[in-house]
Amino acid sequence: MSAIDHDLDDTNRTGDRMLTLLKTRGGMSTRALAEALGISVPAVRQHLKARAAEVTCERLRQGVGRPAQIWRLSARGQARFPDTHAELTVRLIGFIEEGLGPEAMDTVLAASYRDQETRYRARLASARNLGERVRRLADLRREEGYMAEARRDGRSWVLVEHHCPICAAATACQGFCRNELALFRSVLGPDVTVERTEYLLEGGDRCAYRIEAARA
Repeated sequence: MSAIDHDLDDTNRTGDRMLTLLKTRGGMSTRALAEALGISVPAVRQHLKARAAEVTCERLRQGVGRPAQIWRLSARGQARFPDTHAELTVRLIGFIEEGLGPEAMDTVLAASYRDQETRYRARLASARNLGERVRRLADLRREEGYMAEARRDGRSWVLVEHHCPICAAATACQGFCRNELALFRSVLGPDVTVERTEYLLEGGDRCAYRIEAARA
């Protein structure tokens, strides 16, 4: 590899890391990106310019002075994190609902729910406490492409899904999202409360859930 090719490769990797940061953290300022990437602010501006089609800029006023520039992924940037077989899935949902009726779609969703519930329960069965259950649930969701992470927040746990690999299907049929919330509540147990606190389909940057032991 020539020196030029090596430099281009490094540039592409840094640009990809920048997009991943915007995907997993939501809106970030130029300075915050520089600190997270370990490079200078001018260097970040160069990467943002190179990826102009994949980012958008929002100006946020914070007191006196110039508004802060907050960078987010554009629709093209979001498309770098693919929706699994999106077009085919949406077409199949349409065929089922139009050709067989909404009851058939309910049957499909119920069968999918039962399959997931069985698999998830098997993975969570030996967990010793709530924290371990939540971490295993995050592992499962990450394996399925949701870019999930679990973190402690005081007495609660937070499950964050930075990406939805079935977003197109969920948009076409919100039964997928209803099943998701019901699934989490079922496999985490009756002694646990699960509330969705951020929702991608309602304008959120991601889906997030607050999980805590039910109070007596």
